[in-house]
Amino acid sequence: MKTPVRVAVTGAAGQIGYSLLFRIASGEMLGKDQPVILQMLELPMEKAQAALRGVMMELEDCAFPLLAGMVGTDDPMVAFKDADVALLVGAMPRGPGMERKDLLLKNAEIFTVQGKALNAVAARDVKVLVVGNPANTNAYIAMKSAPELDPKNFTAMLRLDHNRALSQLAIKAGVAVAEIEKLVVWGNHSPTMYPDYRFATVAGASLKDKVADEAWNRETFIPKVGKRGAAIIDARGLSSAASAANAAIDHVRDWVLGTNGKWATMGIPSDGSYGIPKDVIYGFPVTCKDGRYEIVQGLEIDDYSRSMMDKTLAELEEERAGVAHLL
Repeated sequence: MKTPVRVAVTGAAGQIGYSLLFRIASGEMLGKDQPVILQMLELPMEKAQAALRGVMMELEDCAFPLLAGMVGTDDPMVAFKDADVALLVGAMPRGPGMERKDLLLKNAEIFTVQGKALNAVAARDVKVLVVGNPANTNAYIAMKSAPELDPKNFTAMLRLDHNRALSQLAIKAGVAVAEIEKLVVWGNHSPTMYPDYRFATVAGASLKDKVADEAWNRETFIPKVGKRGAAIIDARGLSSAASAANAAIDHVRDWVLGTNGKWATMGIPSDGSYGIPKDVIYGFPVTCKDGRYEIVQGLEIDDYSRSMMDKTLAELEEERAGVAHLL
């Protein structure tokens, strides 16, 4: 049997955490032959810790063959100890009347602490995925708080936007989701992100030519993908949980096990590609192999795409400036 992989999950008893943990324990993220040890972090409050104990009971009751151990804690130094993968799900949600800058500052406190703990005790090649919003900037804060870890270890979840875009395109084009390749989502995990299907193919043929509807692209498709989270809250009274957990599974699985040459979207520290300033955590098209990701290079950026990419970059730069004094 393989050596167990230590997977840390924050916000473990929350909505997304609850949708995520059982799928990790069943082997859906790291493979059906890969044992895991779950290291779960929750808030230091009795209600949250009680909920976490309940989740751990349920995990026990599933008798997952691949679940080699569990830890439940309110201490990041315990949760991240020797972690090989860290899913940072827990974050401060935006409350009624809360300004975006207040949300940024509250989350900066959380992700500074978690970044420092990862820096101190996690495996040196730990793969970090930030799910908690604002995910890109929270990933940037954690990365800057962990100077002894490779910045490339830190990523943000754009996969939910990618998956949302895939499904809308499949419906529009009358094709199966699995047939679509080479989709890109640029930028921030927010309504400013830019889903770009100019390079996408279906069975080797151009998806853009098949859709052939630029008005739909700009007036329906892009806004629908950008505002999908709000639409789900309006419909069910709760934010996306199962779909967010599914996207996290997809992101880490591709990063660890590879994409076999296919493109995925990941929020990663920019290396300067496509005119995005270095270290900004930005959604790029990537391929993954041997536990590493590489940006897909050489894509033509037309004027409309540049304007959309600059718009989402401006939002990220504004967020980054809002927390700069804390880093």
